[in-house]
Amino acid sequence: MANPSRLRACALATTAVLLFALPAGCGDGTKDGDLSAQTLDWKDCPAPSQAEGGGTAPSPLAGGATWQCATMKAPLDWNDPKGDTIGIALIRAKATGPASRRIGSLVFNFGGPGGSGVTTLPAFGEDYAALRTRYDLVSFDPRGVGRSAPVKCESDSQLDTYFQQDATPDNSAERAALLNRTKQFNAACETNSKKVLPRVATTDAARDMDLMRQVLGDDKLHYFGISYGTELGGVYAHLFPKNVGRAVFDAVVDPTQNPEQSALGQARGFQLALDNFAQDCTSKTTDCPVGDTAQDVKNRIAKLLNDLDKKPISGIPPRLLTQTAATNGIAQSLYSKDFWEYLTEGLEQAYDGDGRVLMLLSDSLNGRSEDGEYSNLTAANIAISCVDEKPRYSAEYVQQKLPDFRSASPLFGDYLAWGMVGCTGWAVPGAADHPDVSAPGSAPILVVGNTGDPATPYEGARKMAEALGEGVGVELTYKGQGHGAYDSKDKCVQSAVNGYLLDGKEPKGGTVCS
Repeated sequence: MANPSRLRACALATTAVLLFALPAGCGDGTKDGDLSAQTLDWKDCPAPSQAEGGGTAPSPLAGGATWQCATMKAPLDWNDPKGDTIGIALIRAKATGPASRRIGSLVFNFGGPGGSGVTTLPAFGEDYAALRTRYDLVSFDPRGVGRSAPVKCESDSQLDTYFQQDATPDNSAERAALLNRTKQFNAACETNSKKVLPRVATTDAARDMDLMRQVLGDDKLHYFGISYGTELGGVYAHLFPKNVGRAVFDAVVDPTQNPEQSALGQARGFQLALDNFAQDCTSKTTDCPVGDTAQDVKNRIAKLLNDLDKKPISGIPPRLLTQTAATNGIAQSLYSKDFWEYLTEGLEQAYDGDGRVLMLLSDSLNGRSEDGEYSNLTAANIAISCVDEKPRYSAEYVQQKLPDFRSASPLFGDYLAWGMVGCTGWAVPGAADHPDVSAPGSAPILVVGNTGDPATPYEGARKMAEALGEGVGVELTYKGQGHGAYDSKDKCVQSAVNGYLLDGKEPKGGTVCS
């Protein structure tokens, strides 16, 4: 089933390879229970296990340096800091420049919620080579994710069934089936992860980051947050404004929205990205293979999804490409303009009855590897979202809101609207309608919005800058496509971000890069 908050993630699942999962434990061996005094035991990173998505150990960096991994002990319950502990998995690449020029550690969170920083940072590590001249690059698996007390819900075979279900019900029987399947999934999470479910809130992860700052030996937290990582960074700034160093938020979550407003914003965002894809395909000198005009492209996609709702086609045997899987795959391909060629290929094949490419894209979004094993991306995403978000939406409420969602996006409206029932019946109550990110007294935070971002629409950057407070949020606009701005390699964006992080040069608020 589509969960709207999962679509906040950047295309993490394509490269997410999480490390071996460690359960919560008792006792930590730290002197007097002072976890800030612990010493990290850095070692070469092992190959990831099934729980992290499989794959091989991260390759050495340019110049031969290796990625190092360690586990930080943190309280399971921050209200009982001397009680049981969990392990928070960390990864780092040490700074390349002279020690006299080193600023400290630059901590990354790449989004989700539910994405593993331990695997994502090495996948994109060379993109941050300039920042590594003065920082140790550091990332982590937030609590509930990967190797950090992971949330566990259903088995691989059960997840295959979960993602094959009809997530856009058309009648009462289909609605009942969707709600029943959601209830089964949520019950499995409670059964298999009861101890950790109440302890995976974004506020808990923010407290982990402040402990991380201390253990890494930094007076201030220097931070690069992407997608949901901007929400986590905003919550950190709210809780610890005096501890904020140089920070950048890219692909910014709107902190003023409740889950319904966020889902509706994503419907508009993904529709805009689809419009841009269709226009790009049909404006080229060669014929667009999936439509004659931009509207024809969208009409043919709508017909494909309608046909799949009635009769799925061959996907990756033995699974069929359903309407839901196809919608998932299309959404995944809209995260980056680099993926548009795969969307074109997938649509061409699907029109001929072959759903393999769209299913591969769908699997990527869901954290499923080619051998049929899932990471805990979905389980963690839903657990973190549901403990953060107070509203619980009924099927009747969603039904009433469908016209609004369909108006925002004829293609993605139903898909994102019905995703709102994902937290219904969740075992742990949600904390708030939306996060508090007000951060008076914080150092300036550079907030970067992309006008073509489908998952975290551009308007969220301004809302975040305003919510952080006067003198804190500094807004930068990138006129581009895809989820995020820095990884577009736009020279203007990278110059502004690097200038702030490396030299403390704060760009003028309202700067536009195009």
